[in-house]
Amino acid sequence: MATAVIMPKVGISVESCVITKWHKQKGDAVKAGDLLFSYETDKASVDEEAKVDGTLLEIFQGDGADVPCLTNVAVIGNPGEDVSAFAPAAEADEAPAEAAAPVAEAAAPAAAEAAAPVAPVERAEGEMIKISPRAKALAAKQNVDIRFAAGTGPYGRIIERDIKAVIDSGVTFTGAAFGKDGAENATGTGIGGRVSLADLMAKPAPAEAAAPAAAEAEYEDVKMSNVRKVISKSMLTSLTTTAQLTHNMSYDATEILKFRKNLKANAEKLGMGNITINDIIIYAVSRVLKNHKDLNANLIGGDTMRYFNHVHIGIAVDTERGLLVPTLRNADTLSLSEISAQAKALAKEAQAGNINPDKLQGASFTISNLGSFGVESFTPVINPPQTGILGVNTLTTRVREVNGELKAYQAMNLSLTYDHRALDGAPASKFLRELCTVLENFSIFLAK
Repeated sequence: MATAVIMPKVGISVESCVITKWHKQKGDAVKAGDLLFSYETDKASVDEEAKVDGTLLEIFQGDGADVPCLTNVAVIGNPGEDVSAFAPAAEADEAPAEAAAPVAEAAAPAAAEAAAPVAPVERAEGEMIKISPRAKALAAKQNVDIRFAAGTGPYGRIIERDIKAVIDSGVTFTGAAFGKDGAENATGTGIGGRVSLADLMAKPAPAEAAAPAAAEAEYEDVKMSNVRKVISKSMLTSLTTTAQLTHNMSYDATEILKFRKNLKANAEKLGMGNITINDIIIYAVSRVLKNHKDLNANLIGGDTMRYFNHVHIGIAVDTERGLLVPTLRNADTLSLSEISAQAKALAKEAQAGNINPDKLQGASFTISNLGSFGVESFTPVINPPQTGILGVNTLTTRVREVNGELKAYQAMNLSLTYDHRALDGAPASKFLRELCTVLENFSIFLAK
């Protein structure tokens, strides 16, 4: 019995996902657990596996399609099974020609010929070209100029078979030439008769002259991934809608370095995992924030402060797909060991690209650690509607006078960016000062 493959609903905030790559093709045999396709939400990339054994009978949404969650994208079943009932509503107007009402056989060749133009289709000035999502996706993938397509769908709409007809006619373009002015009048000399950038740049030459050599493109335009576009939008929104200011303060890291050294030496004996400096800082921040409610808050609508009873810390994680910030919830109630384990688990999920989008929301404050990159000071950008973000920098060697002698010590700089609409400089500085004091006396602080 045929089974629909649907676009999953990954998190309550995700409405649609973009298919980035199909790993199986129509007609392929699949088994439960086989990788079917990969897709992107606005925050992460995910792989979808087959749930049943069978044959991939149909694919309704191709690479690059933006598909609403819970929509059918394919069908798995036994060869020969009817899959028409599984087609999404949006595909109804793209049903195969044979599904339409019977027509005279003599008219079929004429219709096929009309669907395969070899020159731009004449349209009224200012007329909008109507094209279905599937046809548009195929045209973009194959570098087909839709001006060559004659719409045979309802009301003259260009549908998938019209784009296929253009491909069959040989009117396609290289990626560099696609969409450029003059493309519709150029003669293709590229592979398979494709119109190349060199064809567009070539000047008329005598018939006996040799064809011009292909020109190398000066640059390459690459579309941003969904994740990168979301990051771009959120960073711009943050910097243009909030009043951000950054304070820097350093502390003597001798205590936490000694504390961590003791932990590493006795971790196996105590049955503890590897607790990092970042884990120690998260622990300290989760406790200190309880005394500074304006930083453990969200500024809603520009005029409402939402104060949190617990501390939910966003942990900035660098991934192949871009910056992701999973949330460590109720960090103020967790032990140092629990914080270490949960923070590592969240980072691993984010880097693997299979983190639930709901885990990337709900933070009351964020920590961004660039210390491993050797950064000594930076200006972290607030993640609205949060009111603050702490930047953690690298360890540096400094010198101070002790009993008349100069002695070196390890120091770490902290960079706090805060929204000046929500709090002033004095409260922000008090938070930083208390945090530095706690870190300089961490062993004693644990006894509280």
